[in-house]
Amino acid sequence: MISFEGQIVLITGAGRGLGFSYARYIGQLGATVLIQDIGADTEGSGDSPEVAEIAAQQLQEEGLDALAIAGDISSREGCHRLVRQALAIAGKLDALIHNAGWVAYEHIEAIEEASFDRMMAIAAKAPLWLTQAAWPTMKSARYGRIVMTTSCRALYPQYVHRGLASYSAAKSAVIGIMNVLAVEGREDNIIVNAISPVAKTRMWGIEGEPDELHPAEVAPGMAFLASSACSEGGWILRAANGQFHATKAMEAKGVDYPRNLQAIQASTAHEVARNWALIATHDVEPRS
Repeated sequence: MISFEGQIVLITGAGRGLGFSYARYIGQLGATVLIQDIGADTEGSGDSPEVAEIAAQQLQEEGLDALAIAGDISSREGCHRLVRQALAIAGKLDALIHNAGWVAYEHIEAIEEASFDRMMAIAAKAPLWLTQAAWPTMKSARYGRIVMTTSCRALYPQYVHRGLASYSAAKSAVIGIMNVLAVEGREDNIIVNAISPVAKTRMWGIEGEPDELHPAEVAPGMAFLASSACSEGGWILRAANGQFHATKAMEAKGVDYPRNLQAIQASTAHEVARNWALIATHDVEPRS
């Protein structure tokens, strides 16, 4: 059985939606959950500190060990300050879950540098800075579980939505960060993975309990990734509707990168064009 007894888990954006479901599920498994949520609106603006406090109080009324923890994660210093607060409260940090974020639609003609930077700050930079801040204590303990959040809107071309260039850029960056940190943490038992969740929340425009795609149906997958039972990093766990599928990009057998890609040989652009159907193959991932 997976247990979080005696463990401290910090979850960003845990006041509502998916983050709240993660906090409840992991709390039910025995963890002390630290709930961070700035209380921003669906556009990522504004703040309502009471959102985290109300969430923590609700979990406490359910008999769970939950605390609200204030902090803005839009900067490196803010992320480091949040982790310092968590360590001051609990003395250690066993798992870090970066869930905070929002969906912002801006077509290419309308994207401004400020809005792009704001998306990158919360969705891509924050997991990096939070991990950086938590790394020393996890390394010292020779134990840590870190889960970042990506999206199939960035991973799969068939799920792309118009207007999500900034969002997809940030969610794609998470994969690169996760891949590197999974390797860096391996020898110290710091396991780093990502989750790509789908659930009907306020980001979807849902008020109240959805009739399908419940956030609670994603939580078991997150709980596994954040637990001691998860011993392998570098995976993207796709989670939706109570179903789970883990994926990662894997190189073909026999490749000696970069000298021999085991691929089509061409010395001119004309040869590339002539062989394009063989170069650009549609490799469909198998399902058992």
